[in-house]
Amino acid sequence: MIESYEFGEMIIDGKRYTSDLIVYPNRVDDSWWRRASHELGVEDLVGDIMKERPDTVVIGKGYYGYMRILPETKSLFEVKGIKIIEQDTGKAFKTLNELSKKEKVIGLFHLTC
Repeated sequence: MIESYEFGEMIIDGKRYTSDLIVYPNRVDDSWWRRASHELGVEDLVGDIMKERPDTVVIGKGYYGYMRILPETKSLFEVKGIKIIEQDTGKAFKTLNELSKKEKVIGLFHLTC
């Protein structure tokens, strides 16, 4: 469970993270990096995001919500039948916590801008 978020920092299960992350149902990937820092492209969907087959992906677009999700990225989620929720990261982490109680959800979080 995500305990807190402030600009540039997220606390998950007592551990402090200071880089963008992918939060899976059973682990955290803190090595996630996007090709363009303020865009989420198809090539940025690394690791097990699609293999996990989540019901929903919650995308934290940053403190101010500056990260853009490219249309082709949205289309890929749609084709795979995965719902996406885009919010600023301060709201998105709370959404992930709530949804994870009732469905399989993955969070993609930009921690700064």
